[in-house]
Amino acid sequence: MIDKAQLDRLCINTLRTLSIDAVQKAQSGHPGTPMDAAPTIYCLWQRFLRYDPEDPNWPDRDRFVLSVGHASALLYSLLYLCGVKAASPSYEKPDQLAVTLDDIKGFRQAGSRCTGHPEYGWTSGVETTTGPLGQGVATSVGMAIAQRWLSATYNRPGYDLFDHNVYALCGDGDMMEGISSEAASLAGHLKLSNLCWIYDDNHITIEGSTNITFTEDVAARFLGYGWNVVRVSDANDLEMLTRGYQTFHNTHDRPTLIIVQSHIGYGAPHKQDTREAHGEPLGAEEARLAKASYGWDPDAQFYIPDGVTTHFKERLGRRGATLRAAWENLFAAYRQQYPDLADQIDRMQCRDLPDGWDSALPTFPADVKGMATRDSSGKVLNAIAEKLPWLLGGAADLAPSTKTHLSFEPAGGFQAPGQEGDYRGRNFHFGLREHAMCAIANGLSLSKLRPYASSFFIFTDYCRAAVRLSAMMELPVIYVWTHDSVSLGEDGPTHQPIEQFASFRAMPGMILLRPADANEVVAAWRVIMQIKDRPVSLVLTRQAVVTLDRTKYAPASGVSRGAYVLADAPDHRPDVLLLATGSEVSLCIAAYEQLQSERIKARVISMPSWELFESQSREYRDSVLPPEITARVAVEEASTFGWERYIGFDGTILGLHTFGLSAPLKVVAQHFGFEPAHVVAAAREQMARHATKQ
Repeated sequence: MIDKAQLDRLCINTLRTLSIDAVQKAQSGHPGTPMDAAPTIYCLWQRFLRYDPEDPNWPDRDRFVLSVGHASALLYSLLYLCGVKAASPSYEKPDQLAVTLDDIKGFRQAGSRCTGHPEYGWTSGVETTTGPLGQGVATSVGMAIAQRWLSATYNRPGYDLFDHNVYALCGDGDMMEGISSEAASLAGHLKLSNLCWIYDDNHITIEGSTNITFTEDVAARFLGYGWNVVRVSDANDLEMLTRGYQTFHNTHDRPTLIIVQSHIGYGAPHKQDTREAHGEPLGAEEARLAKASYGWDPDAQFYIPDGVTTHFKERLGRRGATLRAAWENLFAAYRQQYPDLADQIDRMQCRDLPDGWDSALPTFPADVKGMATRDSSGKVLNAIAEKLPWLLGGAADLAPSTKTHLSFEPAGGFQAPGQEGDYRGRNFHFGLREHAMCAIANGLSLSKLRPYASSFFIFTDYCRAAVRLSAMMELPVIYVWTHDSVSLGEDGPTHQPIEQFASFRAMPGMILLRPADANEVVAAWRVIMQIKDRPVSLVLTRQAVVTLDRTKYAPASGVSRGAYVLADAPDHRPDVLLLATGSEVSLCIAAYEQLQSERIKARVISMPSWELFESQSREYRDSVLPPEITARVAVEEASTFGWERYIGFDGTILGLHTFGLSAPLKVVAQHFGFEPAHVVAAAREQMARHATKQ
């Protein structure tokens, strides 16, 4: 009869050997961290985690984030042994296992659920895509914030619907990346006592011992952030680990960092250079020696001893099923007493909008003086947020400038109780932490809230990795980027975006929207709010732009199709096409009026979103950009890269080939030629050039 301690060791070593075999068979991957961290994660899942393998999307489950995404073999082994069920549209059958043994055998191979790094939406049980170090821990802060907000907003006496914790396994690399410092600092400020980072302190990175680069006192750093710090001196001591997790559960005023001392590639004592155990397969002989050190048959491959899966079911599985059933009964009673709140929760989980969400959207009268699109966006955002309780967010210390503050009562500020606000607040103050802000927004979205994050467009360079992951995970995060061009003026080249438009348009899954005036802003927000599976970057001006007269020009509803004919020749047979986005559309309108006075037939096309336009039918695209009309001018205060697809190599692109200029707006416009006369001259030159070819 095997005793409890022996069964624990057997389960831990099964996690290790499955990971070793997966990496070895693939001849690719990282076996070291799965070997040394297996006891740490086994203890968490078996003894503490609120998680039901039968329903990995249960709203009040604990979240486990594998920030050390290179240790993915450990997570896949765990998901398989725990019997986690498929719960993602990407699976053919919903009742199959999230990860099968065949998937593990196909680790890092095409079609396997066991990809090189964990991918959200592809493998059930993966709470977020990880791999770029620091992203997982930063995203976990967003998940912890979401739990606090959900609890404060929806829990009622006797109904603790949202009471889960968030755990993240991280390593030396995570601790070195700047994003983790940003996120940890904010988590400490917010006193997120539902957040636990588990630091696998093994002192190894790809280049060797951390002594060559990383000798700071991590514990002291986190104490300075306002965290509770717990040390576990031996990763293989389950009772010491248990006390560490229990300390986290008993801490109610701050997040917890558990520092677990481990040895990379534990069980592979023959490796002369532990870097190899971290970053590449052990090799056949070292794999045999590691297995032998665990008391394993060294020649057994993907071996699951009797009793292992049963043990996971009896501990994690039984506990999770009991907790989920109790939660479902609680929610059923809650639904009877608080039907309106329950309806909000239901819609949130499905990413559906409440009825009448758009009933208060403003319309803007024609105005030559106009307003900045950041200003009109702020008005629209507030109108929507009043109708959509789970729309929330903020800026990286720039909300007054990006106009993203929710000003209605009782929006409030999200802060730890006792500060200026509470956990019900919907205005987030991220501080000067652009990178963490966007990762946190991912965590909020993964928790089914509808977050927005905002900064100046140029500062997307600080947070691109997190933005890219939102696109990869198909999360409907709303990004509001302002100060969109050289027309912001005196701040100069350091603040004037040039290549960012091309960069974001090149990102798979990202929709970029650059509206031309206040009513296009309204139409853009209509589009944004109905998107469930892609992030959107809404790019806005600081300077005022004309609010176009929609009785004279086409309605702004054309924004939903990405590009539309705003102004046309009287007979709808133009001789030249003028294409533009954002503030440059009004520049083209001014040129159009001049050309029209000269009896030159022109068409102005507003192109707020290339991505939406490309999704339209060929017939519609040709109706906007008739192939036979080759005289074309594109105008955008940014890099010209990419415009060739719409104007051809013989077209004229009025854009930028250098960085910007520090000067007043009008001087900048004159310097770079963003004036109606320049557009008119380009149109004439295009017509003359193409006339000679006919």
